Amino acid sequence: MNYNFFLEIYSEEIPYLLQSSARNQLIKIAENNFKDNIISFKTLECLSTPKRLVLLAEEMVTNIILPSKVIKGPRVGCNDEALAGFMKSQSINKEDLIEEDTGKGRFYFYKSKKKEVNTIEILQKILTEFLSEIQWKKSMRWGSYGCSWGRPLISIACMLNNKVIKFNFNHLASSNVIYLDGPYEEKEIKIKNASHYIDTLKKNKIILNQEDRKFIISENLRKILKKNNCHEELNSKLLDEVVNLVEKPCVLKGNFKQTFLELPPQLLDLTMQQHQKYFPMKLKTDNKHINYFLFVSNNTDVNNLILKGNERVLQARLFDAKFFWDKNKKQNLVKQISKLNKIIFFKKLGSMYDRTQRIRQLSSIIADLVGANKGDTEIAGSIAKADLVSDLVGEFPELQGVIGSHFAIQQGFSEEISNAIKEHYLPLGPKDKVPRSKISIAVALADKIDVVLGFYGINEKPTSSKDPFALRRNALGIIRILIKNKLSLSLKEIFNNSKNLYKMQNINFENESLIENLNEFFTERFKIILKDLDFRLDIINSIVDTNGCDDIYGIFSKIKTFDNLLKQNSGKTAVSVYKRAKNIINQNSQDEILGNPDKILFEHPSEDEILIKINEIKDYFTTPSRLRDYNKSIELLSEIKPLTDTFFDQVKVNSENQQLKKNRLELLYLMCKTFDKFTDFSKLDGA
Repeated sequence: MNYNFFLEIYSEEIPYLLQSSARNQLIKIAENNFKDNIISFKTLECLSTPKRLVLLAEEMVTNIILPSKVIKGPRVGCNDEALAGFMKSQSINKEDLIEEDTGKGRFYFYKSKKKEVNTIEILQKILTEFLSEIQWKKSMRWGSYGCSWGRPLISIACMLNNKVIKFNFNHLASSNVIYLDGPYEEKEIKIKNASHYIDTLKKNKIILNQEDRKFIISENLRKILKKNNCHEELNSKLLDEVVNLVEKPCVLKGNFKQTFLELPPQLLDLTMQQHQKYFPMKLKTDNKHINYFLFVSNNTDVNNLILKGNERVLQARLFDAKFFWDKNKKQNLVKQISKLNKIIFFKKLGSMYDRTQRIRQLSSIIADLVGANKGDTEIAGSIAKADLVSDLVGEFPELQGVIGSHFAIQQGFSEEISNAIKEHYLPLGPKDKVPRSKISIAVALADKIDVVLGFYGINEKPTSSKDPFALRRNALGIIRILIKNKLSLSLKEIFNNSKNLYKMQNINFENESLIENLNEFFTERFKIILKDLDFRLDIINSIVDTNGCDDIYGIFSKIKTFDNLLKQNSGKTAVSVYKRAKNIINQNSQDEILGNPDKILFEHPSEDEILIKINEIKDYFTTPSRLRDYNKSIELLSEIKPLTDTFFDQVKVNSENQQLKKNRLELLYLMCKTFDKFTDFSKLDGA
């Protein structure tokens, strides 16, 4: 690329998350400032390494033509000081002024001449300002300087073509000097122009473009993984982090003692990935770890010193992990439960031991509803949080549940109980998997309902911007578990059971409208999930507002079926019948209509036939909703259309006889009320 402008801000190493934010801000700020000052260029990009934040422009103009401007001055007749101040600000004399009437009085004006300005002059004025616009999520001050930046600044280099753009940013003055990391100290190099800057970095194996670094690192990692018959999938989050930790990437392969492979795989992954930023190696054949790892160095390793140093560090980390594992796996999980008394769950909601007892009892109740083994469910619920008092979870909080699951297997608990300990935290996010086994489902639901109900009970509800106790995430998790596992059960019943368990522990709630509030909260969350699944908004509002969200899966099934039915003739027919009747009722809204027609006043056979059909539909709707077939419900509703067609063709609803008119409106209103028992048809589009 034909770069002719560069700006390099060189600092101590900036954390990877701050780098991407700084890049995005700098490119936008530069584009806006250059546009405002008519500085044109072919391309503009922002690149970074841990120490360098760089702005590069291709074919930036060297001279700018400033158009003429008409500048308004003070009112004619103003005092001499005001006029003199205006002339001084524009560097003009009184002869350059013109007077014009604006309709609000006569004012002085100055029309500047079109002129050509060197781009460097403009850049010198604006660069200080737009560097000050960068906002850091976390910033630092150092020494006695007033400057605030992501990390302490060392130097600023800036050039256009072969000339240095001189400006000051806090205590630093720009120059054409850049720094390269030497073995013992930073090496100074004077830059001639932007092309020389790029070539200098390349010559010193510094890869400035973060995307190029990512490609080189990922290709080298995959090459080694493939050679060793290991999975080539890379942890994308770790890869992005590593890319922004180095500027001279070099992928190295290290090893560790085979005995550490006895550790749980999740513990190995966490130790390597999160703590050391290493890439584990797992065989394609069985997905098991081998005693090798990959890491990205910030330099070539001539004498294997970097490799040996990293191997020693990992060895120490794994030794600590193994020590805790060997110690904790022998500690009986059941005996650890009492130690949970020392952990406060929340000051108004008791200890973690109290919470465990509630989860045990509530999961037992839910086990009956989902068909899980009640005894095993109670065991799983009682020891689900026992690993929280282990040294391993204290050292690696991310492993709560996972480590407990391994402890359970080591101590002879069944695989179902072990999985429930691990899976009761699921789902962790909107796209995360949900527990599938019945015991896991029961414990996961109990865990999440206990949290949501407890915090709502003490009025610690989420606000528009804050949800410190993750109540929204827990509610969405409950809804997803019910839908994915096709479970029809009453949330209200479980909420009341959970509330009673709190009462049994003498925990009294301040919220007198607890169950109603929870219903509103879950309805709101349920609607969000349904929208994300692309169901029609009018169908969602119609069915959820009519039926509430007590039986989440039942309502979900109804919406799913109804969404399909409204695309078919039976559904469209039912809506058209309702719409025609409702329009007539709305035109006579001044009349008091209750839906109680009198058969004695029927004059036409179609009136009797409609009433008979209405009663048939009403009888069907008296059966429990879980036993109803939604297809049959819609078919029944659509079957009334031929009868209403005959009625509308041969019967005059708005009869001159007011008694007949009212009775016919009562019949139509009764029909609409019957339709609304299935769902609120008035909220459907077109109805």
